[in-house]
Parts: sequence; structure tokens; C-alpha cells
Amino acid sequence: MSRWKSWGLALLLAPLTAQAGPELNVGGLYDYVEADRSTLLKRIRNGGDATAFVKVGVAELVYDESGVAREIDQEGLPLEQRGLVVSPARLIVPARGMQSVRLLYRGGRDKERYFRLRFMPVLPEHDDGFQVSDEEAEQYRDGLKAGVNVLAGYGTLVFVRPSETRYDTPVQGNGGAVVVSNQGNATVVLDHLRHCTADGRDCAPATKHHLLPGRARTFEAQPGRHYRFELHEGDKRQEMAFNG
Repeated sequence: MSRWKSWGLALLLAPLTAQAGPELNVGGLYDYVEADRSTLLKRIRNGGDATAFVKVGVAELVYDESGVAREIDQEGLPLEQRGLVVSPARLIVPARGMQSVRLLYRGGRDKERYFRLRFMPVLPEHDDGFQVSDEEAEQYRDGLKAGVNVLAGYGTLVFVRPSETRYDTPVQGNGGAVVVSNQGNATVVLDHLRHCTADGRDCAPATKHHLLPGRARTFEAQPGRHYRFELHEGDKRQEMAFNG
């Protein structure tokens, strides 16, 4: 019996509580592969009381001129044609434990590229890549049936910077509105965007926006409100403020 299989078997035989189930935490929902890097390590945690069997799916997001994205599934492509490779693509994450996946970018760097990762907890089956027997898989499924369990998946986005990254993000007022334009070639982030009254007592919830190259975003300024956000251009952080 292989080390992988014997480890998985030991996890499966662990006792399950009445409300057992995996609870995934995939960390940040946005990851960035900078221009001088091609790999990234992402940690996947399981805060639940049962082992998590997780399949990792990868799709590239390709935007048309109107800003509408279509997904290109990477799993069906030959390895040499996959822009982003995730290893391993099958995870066994023990209860209250953690596993890591490594992202390897293999494509061109002439422009920024975008990928969606999906971390999907599944019920293991015969010959699905987890290397568990039918008996072990059935035991796992029966254990989950003892309680109320929902196998919830998560999606994250990966931004791969071009090799010659250039940032140019003018912020301009325009008759009661503020226009933020991305004239560079890499996505910028408008983080912790919020507006408050002059005394700071009445504030709207903070939001986060990703602004892709060639795009602009307009914020209508309400009279008497104070607006703030943090502009992220790669590792550079800049506080921005304006009044309505």
C-alpha cells in the first residue's frame, strides 16, 4: 500500500461526530503572480471535523472588447498548452489540518492573464484520483450522512502580471464624480473604499474593486460625504481622498 493511500485510509477511519463535515478555508480570494515570479504557494485549511477530499479546477478567463469574460477549462488541454498548472490537483485535507498547492505559470508574459481556481469538496469514488478503495469511500460517505453536511466549494482568482509591468492610474474629478482610469498594463486594486460624513460617524461599508487595464470606474460623489480608498499598484500603496 502506498504512503498516500495508507495516509488517506487512516484519515477515513477517524471517528466522525454527529455534525461532522469538512469546512474549507482557501485563504485570500485574490492571488497575484508578479512579473519576476512564475510560482505561488497557496494553503488550503480544513476547519471541519471530517477529512476533505478536494478537486482543484483551473479555467482561464479571457475578456472580449466589451469586458465580458469567457472561461477556457484548462483540464482538457495538453499539459504544454495549460497556462497555469496546479499541483496537486487532488487534495486530502485532514480534519483541523492544512495542505498546500503550488501554482506554476507556464505561458507568455506579453500581457496580463487571469485564471479562476475552484476548490470543490467531493465524495471520493473509485478511480477518481484519490486512490481510496470502494470500501473506504463508502465508509466516508456513510459517516457524513450521520449529520447535516453541505460540501461547499470556493472560487478564487489569480492575476498573472506581464513581464514588463507598467502602472498608470490617474484619478480625476469630473463634475461631482471621481473617475479612476487604469492606463497601465496590469490590474490595480481600489481597496477599503468607503465614504463617511464629515464627523466620521456615519460610514458606508468598505468595498474592494479590481480595475483591469484599459478600464475606468466612476464614483458619484454625494455632497457632504468624504471618500477614501487605498490604491494598490503592485507593491505600491497610496492613500487617496476626495470630498463630495
